[in-house]
Amino acid sequence: MALQSSEPQIRVQKLLETHPSQVPPQYIQPPHHRPSHTNNSTHLSIPVIDLFGFDPSHRPAVRAAIGRESGEWGAFQVINHGIPISLLNRMRAAALSFFRDYSVSDKLAYACDPNSFASEGYGTQMLLDKHVHSQSSVLDWRDYFDHHTLPLSRRNPSNWPHFPSDYRELMAQYSDCMKLLSQRLLALISESIGLPSSWMEDAITGMGAEEGFYQNITVSYYPPCPQPDLTLGLQSHSDIGAITLLIQDDVSGLQVLSGQGDWVTVHPLSPDAIVVILADQTEDVRDVFAAAVPGFGAFWLDVAIDWSKRCWLELSFVKKNPAPCKIDA
Repeated sequence: MALQSSEPQIRVQKLLETHPSQVPPQYIQPPHHRPSHTNNSTHLSIPVIDLFGFDPSHRPAVRAAIGRESGEWGAFQVINHGIPISLLNRMRAAALSFFRDYSVSDKLAYACDPNSFASEGYGTQMLLDKHVHSQSSVLDWRDYFDHHTLPLSRRNPSNWPHFPSDYRELMAQYSDCMKLLSQRLLALISESIGLPSSWMEDAITGMGAEEGFYQNITVSYYPPCPQPDLTLGLQSHSDIGAITLLIQDDVSGLQVLSGQGDWVTVHPLSPDAIVVILADQTEDVRDVFAAAVPGFGAFWLDVAIDWSKRCWLELSFVKKNPAPCKIDA
């Protein structure tokens, strides 16, 4: 289907330098898409799975939990996953510093190409499918930086910010650690449906071919909004790829759609919790969507990793009740 760019000439952070009291019309969602017109549940929460550091003695129970929650929700949080909390905190701090401590003109040195699909760099509105998004002229209330991290042939740290000074090093470390976690989770998902542990990774990578999969890391920054009830930080969508891993700061924003049709806020559980979302290539019953709703007087940040096959492959993992998700900023 045809793609078109809705990239505005101004980043949201630049727009806020004028201290607007109202949201510009291009950011206002149609009434039926606004946060106040969606069902929000306050009594539900997505599951939390303790991975016990991948201790073999706990593997049967962990495998069963992942199979159960993948089928019921298609999204869950994991703890005790083996990634140092110090790395997660440093990654959050560096990402936040890039957006908050440097001028828009400095950041524009790394601007993405608004007319190129999945362009690496600093942007504010990704390309939209005009057939799917009839409201494609409505812009998201967020700025972002998209990084091409794997395979290594795509990784070029010179395309990433050099400020703060440790940004590039941290991004490379974060990418490598999240690759290992993705592999371990895909192995558990494969086992949970009676397949060999390597089945999903082999399907994605082409039986071990290093160039067979892509990993992108997108850092999203959702600035305060003067009229958060009219906007979305990120419109509801399904993630492209096999699996998405996401860390948040301490502000709630991500929401997941339950099987009952209620949006469930994914509250930050702890600084080391990682949100896992099964994406298009690992579910085939119902899409898992994500979106974001800006807050008044508050910003929030997420760092999301998409792990996917370069050429499309639909994996035959069937969930009982897979869940869309959205993000409230």
